[in-house]
Parts: sequence; C-alpha cells; structure tokens
Amino acid sequence: MKTQKKPSRPAGAKKATDKATPRPRSEAPTQKRATPAYGAQSPDTSLAPLQIQRRAPLAEDVQLEILYCGVCHSDVHMARNEWRQTIYPVVPGHEIVGRVTAVGNKVRNFKVGDLAGVGVMVGSCGHCPNCRKGLQQYCTDGGMVGTYSARDRITGEITQGGYSKQIVTHQDFVFRISDKLPLSGVAPLLCAGVTTYSPLRHWKVGKGHKLGVVGLGGLGHMAVKFGASFGAEVTMLSTSPDKEKDARRLGAQKFALTSDPAQVKKLAGYFDFIIDTVSAKHDYNQYIAMLATDGVMMCVGAPPTPAEVQIFTLMGGRRSLAASGIGGVPETQEMLDYCAKRGITSDVEVIDIASINTAYERMLKSDVRYRFVIDMASLA
Repeated sequence: MKTQKKPSRPAGAKKATDKATPRPRSEAPTQKRATPAYGAQSPDTSLAPLQIQRRAPLAEDVQLEILYCGVCHSDVHMARNEWRQTIYPVVPGHEIVGRVTAVGNKVRNFKVGDLAGVGVMVGSCGHCPNCRKGLQQYCTDGGMVGTYSARDRITGEITQGGYSKQIVTHQDFVFRISDKLPLSGVAPLLCAGVTTYSPLRHWKVGKGHKLGVVGLGGLGHMAVKFGASFGAEVTMLSTSPDKEKDARRLGAQKFALTSDPAQVKKLAGYFDFIIDTVSAKHDYNQYIAMLATDGVMMCVGAPPTPAEVQIFTLMGGRRSLAASGIGGVPETQEMLDYCAKRGITSDVEVIDIASINTAYERMLKSDVRYRFVIDMASLA
C-alpha cells in the first residue's frame, strides 16, 4: 500500500473534528494518558505506529492492559473506509482480551488482576426497549457505540480500538474471561464467536436440524463449531475442495462443493437453516434455493457491495432471508461462559503487530486458518 503525506478525504470519510450529535456526559475526564497504538491515517495508508490518548479511569470504568487482539474482516473494511463511516485516524481492533490494571471506585464486578475482554461495542443509551432487553447492539436511541471510529457517549471523544497497549471502557461493556482457555484463542470469540453464536441461538438451531455453513473463514469455522456443539447436522458449503478436511475436523458431518452444479442440485430444499458468513460478493440465491420450506438463511457476513435477491426464490418455500449483528452484553457473556465450559476457542495464527499489513493482505486471500490474533506484547 502507498503512503501519502497529505491524504485527501473521500466522500463518506470523517475527521475526528467533524461535528456529531452531542451525547450526555455522566462526568468529565480529568486526565488523559498517551498510549502506543497502530492505526491508519487514511484509506490509502498502511497501518503504522501512532500515539493515542486514553482517559484515566472514571468511577465506572475498567482499564485493561491488552494482551491479545483478534483481527476481524471488519477491521479491514473500516481501515479502508469501505463502509463509508470511518473517522481518521483509526485504530482498529474489537476482539480484545487482557488483564485489569485499574478500576473506578464504583466498579462492581472487576478488580485489578482479573482477566477481562472488550468486544465490538463500548456503549449504548441504556434505556431504550432494546437496551433494557439486553440487545444493546440494536440500541434505538443513537445506536450502539463501536469500540473504534465512533463517538463515546461519556466523553464525546472518538473511540479507538484494540491495536493498542491499553483500553479504558465502561464496566457495563467489559466481560469476564475464564483462565481455563488460551487467551489467544479466546480473543476472536468477542466478535467472530458471538456473531455466529447469536443467530444460531436466536433461531434455536439444535438437535434434529440440518445446518449449512457458507464459507470457512474466521466466522465460518466458529459457526461449524457451534452448530456441531448444539447438536445440528452441519454441512460445510465451500467453493474450495481443500476445505473439506478442516471442516470435518471442526465438526462438520458433511461437505458440499458449491462450484459443482451436481452437488448443488442435490441440496435443493435440503436445509432447515443456513448461516452465510461470507464478506465478499457472492450469489445469495444459490443458497436460498437450498432451504427447505420455512427454512431460514442467516447472513452474518457483510459484503461491501449490495446483494441481489430473487423474491420468487424466497416465495417458493416461504423461506426467510435474515441478517444478524453481534450479540448483546448478556448473550456475549453467556457465549464466553459456554465456550469455557465446552472448551471452545477459535483456531488462530498469532502474529506480531508489525505484521498487521501483511495479515490484512493474507486475510483478503483467505490465507489464514482461521483468525489472526496479535500478541500485543510485540507493540512494546
């Protein structure tokens, strides 16, 4: 990637100084601390070292020393402004695990030394119907506050993510992490894990159901693990025959090569549920046709281009096409506890922070099995 000294700002990109709707502040921070991080200055620049400012912990804040941070496909979309909502400079990273180094005097459930995590969001209104139901990810009063490239409701500042030495977050959006599992494998559960766990739980996928999983990547491999753990018959749907061995190792009972018309034809009307994890442009209709009557296709991948869906394909079997984001706070903790009990983690490749730009390029080529995780000790 090329580096520009004075990058132009394309339509849709934002600056940290852009005006935003003011948010109520519970208290004003009195101190800021310089924190080493890695981030992007524009859509066309590589991620590079920079210094960001973190607030000193307020009364209800938890401060973490970040030990590991997963690398999500969303990080690439945001670093390159592919969703047209990035605020620069941006420090990505929302699959964060670390150790508590400080807490505010009103923090209830964490103490210094605890293992803890931070996921995709660090705030919401707290009072709308969805927030009261534990669905903070669907907050209807201003929306959830993303862990990076969003405006913090407490301070009004721009949030910065986990490619950094530490993070300070309101206690309501910090999660308890078990010491029974390797932390590097736990980090991606904060996004890839809950993103697949949530729709499978919502639609009550389980024993007796036939589940198809589209795409064996960071999300897809977790969908296979959860689907198998919940008792469903899992079929991996992939364009790559090389993925079959791994899919079966992860828990899939069946494998279908979707580039083979004969195999696709045999699957017409077969599945009760399909979870589509692909974040690149692809044909949704091919998979919708594989649903049985009243079948549901759950989309959790987020391609940067619009999808075309044939309504008659849905009508043919009263099929449903749905999409799901991450889980809310209670469901995320439930998922973490479930994984700790069942020994479920992500399959990861641990990298140092200096390799992040190479990791982005490899991830776009599906050259990772199945999640990059940064050892944040390398930031030092």
